[in-house]
Amino acid sequence: MHLDTPKKIGILGGTFDPPHLGHLKLATHFAKVLHLDALLLVPSGEPWQKDSGITPAGIRLQLTEAAGIDLARAFLYLKISTQIGVDRIEIDRAGPSYAIDTAKALRERFGPDVSLTWLMGADSLLNLPTWNSWDQLLSFVNFAVASRPHHEVSEQMGAEIVTLLEKHQCIDADTLEKIPFGRIYLDNSLSVDLSSTELRNQLKSPSRSDIASEHIPSHALEIITNLGLYK
Repeated sequence: MHLDTPKKIGILGGTFDPPHLGHLKLATHFAKVLHLDALLLVPSGEPWQKDSGITPAGIRLQLTEAAGIDLARAFLYLKISTQIGVDRIEIDRAGPSYAIDTAKALRERFGPDVSLTWLMGADSLLNLPTWNSWDQLLSFVNFAVASRPHHEVSEQMGAEIVTLLEKHQCIDADTLEKIPFGRIYLDNSLSVDLSSTELRNQLKSPSRSDIASEHIPSHALEIITNLGLYK
């Protein structure tokens, strides 16, 4: 392996419509806990599970890059040495954005030995069986799952997720650093209750847009304001 090739990479995918402080907190938390060398923010191109009123991919890419600037500042302040990248892989790929295609492509790009960990909230884990080829994902990546209020994994998971955890769960984060793929780490120390849908609704309402603004990274908020998004 080339010396400057990162050995531990986190992947944070999402619609990022808009990116918010919940995304940044999740990224910061796992960058520290998993000692990530690099973190990729991956805005989806055509999120097939979302409704059609989604902001165009090019603008969401801009918003994600802007949020990446705020995240880099936070890392600098907190002395986190993880490199941040915004990856266009899903935006440049035609057709619906499936996590499985992204996971395969990133595994190919970084080789068999790099630890690749998909970062997600508990709600995503609970919805996993609705994803395309979801049962193949762990052949390419690990999962690091942060708890979310109202999404208690142990209480809400269906039989498929129970079986998945029985096979793949590991009890400490260190395991993900040593193993390239195939493990799930559940982290209950971070609890973020923010949703892009809720923020978009607040931004539309003059009386609540200030509340929403507090939860959006400043560089992304500047673009939202300048372009008059979500009005």
